[in-house]
Amino acid sequence: MPEKKKPELRRSVTPWGSFAWGYSDVGADIFVGLGLVLGAAAGASNVAFLFAGVVYVCIGLAYTELAATYPVAGGGQYFVMRGLGDIFGFIAGWAVLLDFTIDITLFAWACVDYLSQLLPALNTTANPWPHFIVALALVLGLLSLNIIGVRESTAFNGVVSALDIVSETTILTLGFLFAFRPEILIHTMQTSWPSSNDLMLGISLAIVSFVGLESISQAAQETQRPASVIPRTSVALILTILIFALSYSNLALGMQPWHPIPLDAHGHTQALWHWLGNGDNNGKAVALLAQQVPYFGAVAAFYVPVLGAILLLISSNSGVFGSSRIAYAMSSAKLLPSAFQRVHPKFRTPMVSLVAFVGVSVIELFFAALPSLDPAASALYARWFNGESGLGFLADLYAFGAATSYSFVFIALVALRLFDPLSPRKFKMPFNIPVTVRGERAEFPLVAVVGFAGIFAILLFTLKTHPIGRIAGPAWLVVGIIIYLLYRRNKRLPILGSQRHDWRTQQAEILRNAGELELMDEYLANLKASDERRAQAAAAP
Repeated sequence: MPEKKKPELRRSVTPWGSFAWGYSDVGADIFVGLGLVLGAAAGASNVAFLFAGVVYVCIGLAYTELAATYPVAGGGQYFVMRGLGDIFGFIAGWAVLLDFTIDITLFAWACVDYLSQLLPALNTTANPWPHFIVALALVLGLLSLNIIGVRESTAFNGVVSALDIVSETTILTLGFLFAFRPEILIHTMQTSWPSSNDLMLGISLAIVSFVGLESISQAAQETQRPASVIPRTSVALILTILIFALSYSNLALGMQPWHPIPLDAHGHTQALWHWLGNGDNNGKAVALLAQQVPYFGAVAAFYVPVLGAILLLISSNSGVFGSSRIAYAMSSAKLLPSAFQRVHPKFRTPMVSLVAFVGVSVIELFFAALPSLDPAASALYARWFNGESGLGFLADLYAFGAATSYSFVFIALVALRLFDPLSPRKFKMPFNIPVTVRGERAEFPLVAVVGFAGIFAILLFTLKTHPIGRIAGPAWLVVGIIIYLLYRRNKRLPILGSQRHDWRTQQAEILRNAGELELMDEYLANLKASDERRAQAAAAP
C-alpha cells in the first residue's frame, strides 16, 4: 500500500490576499504608534518616523527576499535557524513570540481605546476597570475562537484593508488640502525639538508602527506562486505603510502647534503638550486627527473609531494565531518541548500553544493596566519606571522583541547569501558586492548591513530609554534560553550546536510544494554544476 501523503497547508492566498495578510497586521500599527511617538519625540516626530522608516524599508526588503527564496511557514525563526543554527533560530523565534503576545494585548487595548471615542464609559483614565475588563474579554474571546478553529478569513482581511486604505488616504488628502499649514510644521520643529534622550525614545517607539511584515512570510506556505507574488505584495505594503506613517506625522505636526503647560502647582517648570500626544489621547490618535479634518471630521468621528477598532481586533487575532503557529513550528523543529505540538482532539488546533501564549498576554495586560487600576502601583511605576503608562509598557516590550528578532534576521540573510548562494533568488535586495565563498560566486548585501546598523541602534535606544523594556525584555530571553537548554539536554540534542539538516533536499521540496518548478529545476541544476566543479577540482593534480 502506498504511503499516505502528509497533509499540507492549502495554497489559496492570492496576491491581494497576501497584501491583506500583511496590511491587517502592520496597517494597524500607525493607529497605536502615532500618539506614542508624538508624546515622546514632540517636534521631531516626523524625523523619528523617517529614521524608523528607513530601517523598515531595509527590513521589508530582507523579508521579501527571504520569504520568496524560502517560502515556508515560520518566517524569521526559520530563516535564522537555517542561516545561523538552532540556538540562534530559537532566540529569534522566542523574541518573535514576545511580539506576538504583545500583539494580542497591545491591539486589544488599543481597540478599546478607539471604541471609547464612541463609548466614554470605556475611557482608560476615567473608567480603568471597564477598559481592562473589555480588553480582557476580547483576548479571552479570541482565544476561544482560535481553539474552536474560527479565524478571520483572507476575504474579510481584504475588505477591511481596502476600507482602511481608502479611509486613511481620504484623511490625509483632505487634511493636507484644508488643515495642514507648513508654517506650523516648521514652527513646531523649531520650538518643540526634543532632547536627545526623548528623540531616541521616539525612534524606538516609531518602529512599533512598522512591525508586521512577518505576517506575509508566515503566510508564504499558503501563497500561490510565492516567489512571484511575495515580492510584489511586500514592496506594495512597504511603500503604503511608509507613506502613511510619514504623512500622518507631518500632518499632525502641521495642523496645530504644541502648547506650554506647567508641570507643578507653582508653574516652575514647563512641558510641551500636543493634542494627540498626551496620555488620554495617544492611544486613539488617528481617530482624533480625523475629527479635525474640515468637511470630513463630522463623518470620520463616527466611522474611523469603528474601522480602527475592527482593524486592531484583527491584528490582535493575528497575534493569537501567529503565536500558536510559530510555537508549533518551533516545537516541530525541536526547539521547544513537544507539548506545544499537541492539538485539541476535537477541533484539531494547537490548544497548548494557544493557551500558553495567550496566558502570557493576559499577564502582560494585567501589568499594563495595573497603574490605572491601583494608585499604589501607579506610585511605584512613577518611582521605578518614570511613570510609564500601560500603553508605553506594552510598546516597550514590542520594540524590544522586534529589534532583537530583526537584528538576527539581517545577520541570517548575510549568512544565507554567502553559504547558500545556489538557491535561486527571484527577488534580491539591491546594492550587492560580488564575492567568492568556498569556490562559489555569491553577493554580499550592503543594504542588510545598513538595516542591521539601524535596527541594532533602535535596540540600544530601547534598552536605554525604556525602563521596563530593558528589564522585562532581556528577562524574557533569559527564561526562554533556560527552557531551551533544559529541553535540549533532556532530549540529548546538541545544546549549543545544531541538529543535522539536509537543506538541499529540503529546499528542493520547498520549491516543489510551492509550485515553483522552474526555480526547483534551476536549483537542482545549480547543485549539479557545483558538485561537478568540486569533483573536477578534487581530481585535478
